[in-house]
Amino acid sequence: MRNILLIILLGLCTSLNAAPKKVMVFVALCDNATQGIVPVPAKIGDGNVPAQNLYWGCSDGFSGYFKASKSWKLQPSPATNDATILERLTFKNTALDCEITAEAWRGSDISACLQAFEKALVAGDHQLVVFIGHNVLMDKQIAPPAQAAAKSCDAMVLCCKSDIYFRDRLTTLKVRPVLLTQQLMYPGSFLLHDTLVPWAQGKDRATIRQAAAAAYAKNQKISQRAALGVFANLTD
Repeated sequence: MRNILLIILLGLCTSLNAAPKKVMVFVALCDNATQGIVPVPAKIGDGNVPAQNLYWGCSDGFSGYFKASKSWKLQPSPATNDATILERLTFKNTALDCEITAEAWRGSDISACLQAFEKALVAGDHQLVVFIGHNVLMDKQIAPPAQAAAKSCDAMVLCCKSDIYFRDRLTTLKVRPVLLTQQLMYPGSFLLHDTLVPWAQGKDRATIRQAAAAAYAKNQKISQRAALGVFANLTD
């Protein structure tokens, strides 16, 4: 009986001391002036102003959406001294035992943002790394890292047609893609918010895709079937 109690106590101590799952998000701010996008209204398409930006400050942007979430709590975050990173935010979700840090990158520095995303994938410091923004690989070639990931890592790439542009890059880096897109789409952070739940719970990629489709259908007011077609079918 004493041995059983000891095993239970040791298990409790281990779970209490376990580090939370860490997620890193790179947001390339929407920028009419420098990105190959269909222009959006000037106020939300200025890649130098995160507070108003489509992908950051707007209600569906990362900052706007996660600050409004009841399940994610804002945490102190180290300041950034990098001129290319305009804001950094950290949130924690106790129920999911998960911590997420996101950076708003100046829109004109989208190439550097993508390179930082891929560098984080191979560094091995996070269990999930996410890119949100315009698919800059549609406009130019950017060399991937020379070395593969040091540890197992998952990736989400929320931009237009990321499957055909990123899947081979990710698998070559020995990274597991868990959410990619196969159509032109709107990468609102409601997608990240709702898919983090099944991801953190260890669900398979089909379940993550279904969660993305449900969130997209609700936001875009389209059918679940149409929304499902936006996301690539990644089988486990």
